[in-house]
Amino acid sequence: MQTLNTRFGEIEIDPETVLTFPMGMPGFEDCTRYKLLHEEQPNPRVRWLQSLDDADLSFSLVQVEHLGLTYEVSLSDEECALIELEHAEDAVLLLLLSRPFEEGREITANTQAPVVLNLKSRKALQKVGIRADIVFRS
Repeated sequence: MQTLNTRFGEIEIDPETVLTFPMGMPGFEDCTRYKLLHEEQPNPRVRWLQSLDDADLSFSLVQVEHLGLTYEVSLSDEECALIELEHAEDAVLLLLLSRPFEEGREITANTQAPVVLNLKSRKALQKVGIRADIVFRS
């Protein structure tokens, strides 16, 4: 068991729960190990992807279904091999959330670069360059 001091406080890391991004994420290629965190409540909507390689790095995520979205992402054979994905039902799509620094701006979800997580292997990738024209309103 490893512990990590983050902005979420000190968290214990069970090696069995570590998520791996074999190629990192765009702009953060050196950070390949993450822990998925969420509020202690039933059916949490927002999750946080906390880097285990850089305690100051975390991303907010939401499952596409929680936003009422359904769309398909095609992965190449190489991408499937990278995250050891053999069956589509083992994958979950997550979207990165962001809020611009300007006051009053809405939270947006990046629909053009979803995270594809293989629940079975605990390996993931960020699939960039998806065409999606969706506007989110609260």
